[in-house]
Amino acid sequence: MIVQLQMLQLTLVARASYAAAARDTTSTLPPQLHYWNSVFPGTTMPKALSELVQPDSVEPPKNFVGYNQHGVEDRTLSVYTQDDDTHLKDPTQRIFFLEKEIKPGTTMKYSLGRNIAGETFLPRKTAESIPFSSAKLPEILNKFAMKPGSVEATVIQETIQDCESEVLRGEDRYCATSLESMVDFAMSKLGRNVQAISTEVEKGATLQNYTVKPGVKNVNEGGNFILCHKLTYAYAVFFCHTFGQTRAYAVPLQGADGTTANAVAICHLDTSAWNPKNHPLQEVKVKPGTVPVCHYLPQGHIAWVPN
Repeated sequence: MIVQLQMLQLTLVARASYAAAARDTTSTLPPQLHYWNSVFPGTTMPKALSELVQPDSVEPPKNFVGYNQHGVEDRTLSVYTQDDDTHLKDPTQRIFFLEKEIKPGTTMKYSLGRNIAGETFLPRKTAESIPFSSAKLPEILNKFAMKPGSVEATVIQETIQDCESEVLRGEDRYCATSLESMVDFAMSKLGRNVQAISTEVEKGATLQNYTVKPGVKNVNEGGNFILCHKLTYAYAVFFCHTFGQTRAYAVPLQGADGTTANAVAICHLDTSAWNPKNHPLQEVKVKPGTVPVCHYLPQGHIAWVPN
């Protein structure tokens, strides 16, 4: 309730200018872009978000498949606290690493791939008209013309359950069913002076060795910020959450095949609540609450940080 009130208070002015822009019938901009421009005038939307904003996206797509073949890196929701016996296809692949490894010359085999689900954002008004809860699952499946028990229906159900899962200690979370609601949540936690950053890759993001190049920048020195992970759903939905004190870096990378990337490295400073049997701590061979544990943000995921 407090979060909802904060979000409402922070966006009253923005919504007023947004509504005025929307009344401009000469404009062909999608409503999501109108809202972005009203809140962040003169600021370019990250590609990970802009590619999900389509002028004709006013209803959920009819060809939703529900498959996510990206793999381990999208298993963000359960990876910090639950037992995990994940086995990577390539045992030399890294997912988690220590903060001291974020320095020029460090090389590791990593995938900067992304969730292949390409569903786009719905306007806030449309998204809010569609139920999003386990209690309304039959109504949701009927809306999407999905048969109970189908692959698509199972994905819908699992995504909603992820959003309804137990909140971790020290965590704030919110599942944003529209771009506008994601912006509102970020501002409610970090204030209006925020920016969205994401990992950008020059071309394909195959599993290969990546080397850290000179030019590493500290983006957020130990403060709170918001991570938003794209979920697989019939339209764009992001699981947004905080994890307390977290440090972020902008890291230039170069792949063995010449691919260049500007990656966002996320370092969790307090891992005391993490399960010691889980994959992250097992991979870097440290105990909970000892040293920061880091990972790169895959393409398509968003970090919100104070300016």
